[in-house]
Amino acid sequence: MPSYFEETKELLEKAEGTNDIVIVTDIKDLPPPKVQKTEEEWKTLLTDKQYSILRDRGTEASFCSGYKVFKEQIKQTKQEEGVFECSACGNPLFQGNTSFESGSGWPSFWKPAQKDSIGYIVDNSHGMERIEVVCLSCHSHLGHVFCDGPKQTTGLRYCINAACLNLRK
Repeated sequence: MPSYFEETKELLEKAEGTNDIVIVTDIKDLPPPKVQKTEEEWKTLLTDKQYSILRDRGTEASFCSGYKVFKEQIKQTKQEEGVFECSACGNPLFQGNTSFESGSGWPSFWKPAQKDSIGYIVDNSHGMERIEVVCLSCHSHLGHVFCDGPKQTTGLRYCINAACLNLRK
């Protein structure tokens, strides 16, 4: 039986239509970010909560107020319209129609908006084997990707912190 890492990488490659998905072990191994700011500039641009999650790789509590706002936005747009962008740099991350209810308490999507919008990093923190997802444009932490998404789509679940997302209609 394949490991979580192997299964997730296989699903990522299938979803992207390529056999060369790059999952790095260090953020420094990703292509240089297009949006570069000092940490002081990020602190000025982002709320304390956003900074903690996006720049310090934090996690918000499941079913938090940000998740409730996300759910309301999905309801209002009927999942058909809109793009969820990185709240740090505006990079398009996910189409509204790729979101789904996972029961996890975090916004969940089954596919990124574009092939080059997300970067993947091995994350073995907290005694778990996971794949972290970051915005490729600014290298901000977004959440993680798992191989327990809807089987009728990609089989992937991008589990994203609500504070990382802005809806553009």
